[in-house]
Amino acid sequence: MTLSLDADRAQRRAADAARSVWVSASAGSGKTKVLTDRVLNLLLTGAAPDRLLCLTFTKAAAAEMSNRINERLSKWTVAEDTELRDDIARLTGWPADAEICRTARRLFARVLDTPGGMRILTIHAFCQSILRRFPLEAEIIPNFEVMDDRSAAELQAEARNAVLAAARAEPASPLAAALAEITARVEENGFAKLLTELQGKRGALQSVLQEAGGIDRYVEALWRSLGLTPGTRREDYLAAAAAEEAFDGAALREACRCLLASDKSTDQASGAAMAGWLAATPADRVAGWADYLSVFLTEKSLIRARLATANVVKAQPWILPALQAEAERVDRVRLRLAAIAAATAAGALARFADGFLGHYAREKRQRGLLDYDDLILATRRLLTRPGIEAWVLFKLDGGIDHILIDEAQDTSPDQWRVIEALTGDFFAGESARSPSRTVFAVGDPKQSIYSFQGAEPRRFLEVGENFRDRAALVERDFDTIPLAVSFRSTETVLNLVDAVFAQDPAADGVVFDAAPIKHFAFREQAPGRVELWPMQAPRDADAPLPWVHADAQKFAEAPRAQLAVRIAETIHRWIATREPLLSKGRPIRAGDVMVLVRRRNAFVRELISALKARDIPVAGADRIVLTRQIAVMDLLALARFLLLPEDDLNLASLLKSPLFGL
Repeated sequence: MTLSLDADRAQRRAADAARSVWVSASAGSGKTKVLTDRVLNLLLTGAAPDRLLCLTFTKAAAAEMSNRINERLSKWTVAEDTELRDDIARLTGWPADAEICRTARRLFARVLDTPGGMRILTIHAFCQSILRRFPLEAEIIPNFEVMDDRSAAELQAEARNAVLAAARAEPASPLAAALAEITARVEENGFAKLLTELQGKRGALQSVLQEAGGIDRYVEALWRSLGLTPGTRREDYLAAAAAEEAFDGAALREACRCLLASDKSTDQASGAAMAGWLAATPADRVAGWADYLSVFLTEKSLIRARLATANVVKAQPWILPALQAEAERVDRVRLRLAAIAAATAAGALARFADGFLGHYAREKRQRGLLDYDDLILATRRLLTRPGIEAWVLFKLDGGIDHILIDEAQDTSPDQWRVIEALTGDFFAGESARSPSRTVFAVGDPKQSIYSFQGAEPRRFLEVGENFRDRAALVERDFDTIPLAVSFRSTETVLNLVDAVFAQDPAADGVVFDAAPIKHFAFREQAPGRVELWPMQAPRDADAPLPWVHADAQKFAEAPRAQLAVRIAETIHRWIATREPLLSKGRPIRAGDVMVLVRRRNAFVRELISALKARDIPVAGADRIVLTRQIAVMDLLALARFLLLPEDDLNLASLLKSPLFGL
């Protein structure tokens, strides 16, 4: 009961319309309910529907939130007085008087009468609406079109091919050299991933290049930031480091003589390696640098604790300082070579990115197209552009009093800059004295889809702290509220999760503050069980059976198929032995079992087959590819025939289909 009250109290505080709130909400803790309740509270306290801006993560989330709000408001319209007062009291925590009940009954009509309805949008849809309103200020074509993912991928492929062709046409160009450096380090599949990464980070790349004054100045600054002369070649630097004047040759040769005279094999091996390198030509010294390096450094690139045995050091006290000095020099050369490699690779990547993204941007501009990232980047530039942003924000400021952000942990830095620009006046000037303007965000860094659209989960906490400090300066209420009570899972499961993430390796990248992860189950007494199964490894194949196709037997031995069989057999055993379902007080039935998979791949089909083979009722896959269904394919063949009767192969397929049955 106490846990229920605590959860209800925390949700009510988060939904309080009088204060700005930053909510860290665990999975199943009622995030959507809190968002919906907060919108309803804002409407009840007099906020105009068109002055609310709700930014959600997906169109589906926006639709769900809109449906929930409209459903609640429509019920208020026709609810009995007692029922309405009780619902409002549960929402606000205060008794509902006649005036607030009248307001509640009118809200549904008020929302419906709002031009365009309440703004419950994805961040991309909101940015698109801003750019439609201020295209000239944003320096984009007024009648721009937004590309879908497929069109964007096709245009990126064109840009990639154009850059590759340009590098091929001018083999001596800096672009060709950059491409050669990249392809020497990245294989074919990695190159495709690299292009995707460049596309996702293009906002940051373009900002850096613009601040540097172009690609050439950026590359030069990159080299100098590492203490290097731009364009230094690894071979030239290593040749200089291997030259006779770069080290104390006399001392090292004498050290070699002493090491070779030792009766210890380690000394002899070191002495032989050093002597061979010192006696080599300058070109051979460069080629044998790795072997010479291993004399002084370990595999982890640390200076060896023992450069010579105790007997040698005792007999020749001068040898240890000489070897130590050379070891430190060799380590400095190693670090400098690593810096040259890093500068060369980073410069090549930046130069290729400049060519690839530049061509992609030019093609979009010529065709009047924007992709989803462009919507964010163009809006960010518009809202931070000197001489323009004040007027644009003034026009927007008159239409937004409350901003609510859902799934805020997956908001990218560029998206946060848009939000921060929109809320710049919420805690400043005349707006700071108005208690009616609020910011609300709900998210959980633990649930972040890492790198999705460039998301940085840590930014969720950092932006929240920034808003809290800004609110404190103007003495405005700001709450940071955790929602840790799960209405979805059981105590047994949550305790396992907490135990796993109490360990440093698991917590790394998930926990961004000092507070330990702790979940609480709303159903405190609900039974639960956790079983940890070992990894399913490939099984040694038995001798092939004469009547079984080799591919079929190989398929049955695969770990994926073995896991499907294991799950099916476990469920079959539960049902056959009438395993008790304690929460229901009866034996387990097939309909009580839900199997969650990470993605809908071939494993789902294998699991369904394994379940059906054991006569276990199963709902089947909940997603189909419509165009791969036989009936749809037949209808498409009919449509293709009507468009192109000369296609004989398509006609033959159509005549064989049930539509004609020939």
